[in-house]
Amino acid sequence: MIFVVLVLLTLFNIWWERRVVARMQHRIGPNMHGPFGLLQSLADGVKLALKEDLTPKAADKIVFILAPVLSVVPAFVAFSVIPFGPEVRIPFTDTTTQLQLTDMPVAVLFILAISSVGIYGIVLGGWSSGSTYSLLGGLRSSAQMISYEVAMGLALVAVFIYAGSMSTSQIVEAQKDIWFGLILVPSFVIYVIAMVGETNRAPFDLPEAEGELVGGFHTEYSSLKFALFFLAEYINMATVSALATTLFLGGWRAPWPISLWDGANQDYWPFLWFMGKVLVFIFFFIWLRGSLPRLRYDQFMAFGWKRLIPISLGWIVAVATIRAMTLDGGVDRQTLLIAIGVVAAITLVAFFFGGDYEEEADEETADAFDPYAGGYPVPPMTAPAYSVTGRTVSHQTSNQES
Repeated sequence: MIFVVLVLLTLFNIWWERRVVARMQHRIGPNMHGPFGLLQSLADGVKLALKEDLTPKAADKIVFILAPVLSVVPAFVAFSVIPFGPEVRIPFTDTTTQLQLTDMPVAVLFILAISSVGIYGIVLGGWSSGSTYSLLGGLRSSAQMISYEVAMGLALVAVFIYAGSMSTSQIVEAQKDIWFGLILVPSFVIYVIAMVGETNRAPFDLPEAEGELVGGFHTEYSSLKFALFFLAEYINMATVSALATTLFLGGWRAPWPISLWDGANQDYWPFLWFMGKVLVFIFFFIWLRGSLPRLRYDQFMAFGWKRLIPISLGWIVAVATIRAMTLDGGVDRQTLLIAIGVVAAITLVAFFFGGDYEEEADEETADAFDPYAGGYPVPPMTAPAYSVTGRTVSHQTSNQES
């Protein structure tokens, strides 16, 4: 059932992404195959499967075939510990079961470990293709996913501290009164940013930068093998969205004011609330893709290592301090929260606005640099200044260029 739900959700998400982005860009989007174009994704999938399957001559064929499998299988397996709802009765039987395949004391760590295995598929896919562009795409993608996985893992530590467990079902139970996304806002924001970088989605889709790397790690793939990479990306979107729902938005519990209804968290209704929250995150992915331009790779990596990870570490220390003092007593919690809030605000200002000094220093260095010092006619990097009419040019431009 998990496999069926994820495949159908992928077909729907592809259609939904194309329709939403088309609406943002004042286009129509797919609307021919099926009602509202809902069968367009299925038609594209069938067409992709019937395409000729090519294997480059220089490729390592065994690894080339295994790489897509290594990417898509962990994406499915990660859903095995996600709770879709409470205990329910199977229709037409007397059997009751949890709407969760399995659970374990370290379920969240299991998801992180399984997701890490998927990185091997990307690395091996780029390396086994025998193409320099694919290799560069695989290396960039693996560096990106590893970097943002660190920030993602740190964002979850605060949840573990408050829930007192790493079991997904226990974390959902701990949010019975209030969602962790409301009381652990910094962790929630850091996780949301990290999950976009983890899934290689815009504006963090650097490995697929067409102008730089042709098509990323899957440049040489076609037919079903390319479809597996495509499927893995969309299922990973659903995986990180489901994990965010479980850890920060109460999991399958009904949102307010629906939660005021006594039967909101019984039977199969919680599955509806869970999927609704997941689709909200999917829409967030689509919204980012239709709104933001792609970042530069050095900016992207610097943001992960110099911003997200230090902020995550500082927030973990603050949360641990609050919990320890609250449990031990002796300190006014309100005063402690105000003090930590002031420190956090100062830290954020220092992190996000502290780079201006470096840019000014770089500009001073650039002004002091003489591009003609070596005797070669190397023009400066600054572009010539033209007037509004285009007739007047700066003194840096020669008459011939004018």
